Amino acid sequence: MCCDSVCAEGTRRKGGHKGRARQYTSPEEIDAQLQAEKQKAREEEEQEEGGEGATGDPKKEKKSLDSDESDEDDEDYQQKRKGVEGLIDIENPNRVIQTTKKVTQLDLDGPKELSRREREEIEKQKAKERYMKMHLAGKTEQAKADLARLAIIRKQREEAARKKEEERKAKDEAAMAGKRLQSLSLNK
Repeated sequence: MCCDSVCAEGTRRKGGHKGRARQYTSPEEIDAQLQAEKQKAREEEEQEEGGEGATGDPKKEKKSLDSDESDEDDEDYQQKRKGVEGLIDIENPNRVIQTTKKVTQLDLDGPKELSRREREEIEKQKAKERYMKMHLAGKTEQAKADLARLAIIRKQREEAARKKEEERKAKDEAAMAGKRLQSLSLNK
């Protein structure tokens, strides 16, 4: 990497890689590469089926070698399988393969599977409803404590109402007694 510094040849470079010309592949080259890959795949299948290693047609082997050289330039296009990977199909269980369904295949009337969050939300609502029924029936600890508090408050209010009634009766009797005295004093 000799950007903005003196190279081994003694010349100076500026700008690095950004000014280089880009190379584009023509559609004809792409078609040729695809056909070569298809041909190579067919040859591999024939070799696997026949079990013949080096007894194939030398012209076909030469073509496949030529196609290998062109494939090295396009490693991004297709990755080569190493070792036994070509023989063993390994599927990643975590990789979800999306399958498209036709409208006729969709089952809209069938039961819909709920997600975990939806199931938990429904369970939570049902538990809350059960608790409220038991609470209204007075079977929960909180309901029992509330009822005990309510009974105490009712007793206190009854006693307060009784005292008020007694005080009012006492005032009425005192007022009646005062009127009697006045009427007796006026009569004399």
